[in-house]
Amino acid sequence: MDKLRMGVLGTSEHYSLRIATPLGASLMVEAYGIASRSPDKAKKYAADWGFSRAYASYEELLADKNIDFVYCPLPNHLHLAYIKKAADAGKPILCEKPLGLNAKEAAEAAEYCGQKGVLLMEAFMYRFHPQWIRAREIVKCGELGRIMATSGIFSYDLKDASNIRNIAEAGGGGMLDIGCYTVSTARFLMGAEPERVVCTLKRDTSFNTDIYASAILDFGDGRTSTFVISTQLYPWQRVRAVGTGGTLAVEVPFNMFGDVPGRLHVSTGVADRIVETEIADQYLLEFDAFARAVAEGAKEAPTPVSDAVANMAALDALFASAASGQWEKVIRY
Repeated sequence: MDKLRMGVLGTSEHYSLRIATPLGASLMVEAYGIASRSPDKAKKYAADWGFSRAYASYEELLADKNIDFVYCPLPNHLHLAYIKKAADAGKPILCEKPLGLNAKEAAEAAEYCGQKGVLLMEAFMYRFHPQWIRAREIVKCGELGRIMATSGIFSYDLKDASNIRNIAEAGGGGMLDIGCYTVSTARFLMGAEPERVVCTLKRDTSFNTDIYASAILDFGDGRTSTFVISTQLYPWQRVRAVGTGGTLAVEVPFNMFGDVPGRLHVSTGVADRIVETEIADQYLLEFDAFARAVAEGAKEAPTPVSDAVANMAALDALFASAASGQWEKVIRY
């Protein structure tokens, strides 16, 4: 099978830091085109990271019939517009999380791509790592009994006012950047959707972005997930699940390295053990999985777009709760 030619919208540091190198080993994806609003910036990025073509605008890239699919790591507030533009050009889209600024935008993106017959997937790379596949297997087989609680923490320390994550108008802030992960992993381990949520949230007095949040997700029947996220806290990440028959913890749940084994800590009535999964790069696995779905003409992405909409609905409820100071129901889309 020939490699699919990928076009990337924007000279993203995220792509160069985490994706470019592992993608060099892909048998499915060719880094073909890179677009920037600055022609010189696009040309330099192309030379640095092995792209065959550089484009002076995102629209020029989308118009190129040689591009088989598009990766969108643009700022959050641009996601919906460029998902639609890519769909109009007939290009399948792998878009960084979240698909939009709220569930309405995510649902709109999903519906638009569905009408155009174009594949759309939210780029939650962690779902493709063997450690998370194994974690889900351990939960699903019942080894831990019924999962009654999960907890997560995800934090980093970033006070640079010019960074896109600290620009409120661009969809910056901790909840959309990393809270989406703690919500997603809770839903993934629970195998269910939260019914209601409660959240406290603190904003930076200069940026007006959310910099600290603490939340409870109520899945019903006594099952809850809690999490803490922050963009101005000591960098840390962990996820734990507690069931009626055991516990499971993921050592590096989100920014997992591509050159060491994944590690799960599992405790049951039999014994405590550390489960090591094979060395794998989650970004390579994610891009290959999406490219394979495109090549095979799949009707649904490896991570269904409905999952992205459901995750955003929970985030909407968390923002609503932070504003009201009360429990808020999760509205289904």
